[in-house]
Amino acid sequence: MTPGPETPSPAKRGSVGPNSGRRLLGLLALAALLAEVLGRAAGLGALGPGDGAARRVALTFDDGPSERTPELLAVLERFGARGTFFVLEPACAAFPGHLAALRSGGHQVEAHGRRHRHALTLWPWQEWAQVRWHPGGGGLYRPPYGGHSPLTRLLACLAGRKVALWDVEGRDWTGGDAEALARQTLERVRPGSVVLLHDGPEVTPALLECLLAGLPGRGLEAVRLSDLPPRRIGWRVGLRRLRQSYGLGQRDRLDVGRL
Repeated sequence: MTPGPETPSPAKRGSVGPNSGRRLLGLLALAALLAEVLGRAAGLGALGPGDGAARRVALTFDDGPSERTPELLAVLERFGARGTFFVLEPACAAFPGHLAALRSGGHQVEAHGRRHRHALTLWPWQEWAQVRWHPGGGGLYRPPYGGHSPLTRLLACLAGRKVALWDVEGRDWTGGDAEALARQTLERVRPGSVVLLHDGPEVTPALLECLLAGLPGRGLEAVRLSDLPPRRIGWRVGLRRLRQSYGLGQRDRLDVGRL
């Protein structure tokens, strides 16, 4: 009896074996690493510090509005300054009056997302909803923690958003002494800097007051991000951010190390 053609085994028919699964996981891990390094740490292509010629500094506040918002607004009003607030959807729903006060006070209101989760913890459709949401009147998006997934920039582009980062961090999340935090922050600030603060920590209003009192002595004016204005981060600034993020350039003033 003449043997018939050999029937291909399941493996030969193109089934996915252990090696294929490992390769896929490796590619996903590499994509996530590149998003972290190039997107968050280097910030390439995102909006960052502005031109220092005008000697302006943008003060930005994440995570609000909160019960602390009226205190921040009072400090800003007392110094005749305006800030930029990157707000969360649940917080806007919880404090609609504070959101209205931000707008009526002439402050810039931009998006921080629908939920405060790192992009790598979101499914693509969840991140799409995160990036698309905006409180209205602007086009900037600051990812929570500054975190990126491999899709963050693409989704932002499709949604008509520009990703906005920072170069100096006030570290108000540590709950430290306001004067000490302000002194450390002022040492890192330079003309054109974008300072990251938070709408929520108890120390932030006092820290903000110290910053606003100290900036004029350095010849700097606190403005909204749109009045800076920010510039896209290129390779030169991106490499400086990388050195600072991973502890390779302690002399740099950029402060982008915390996720």
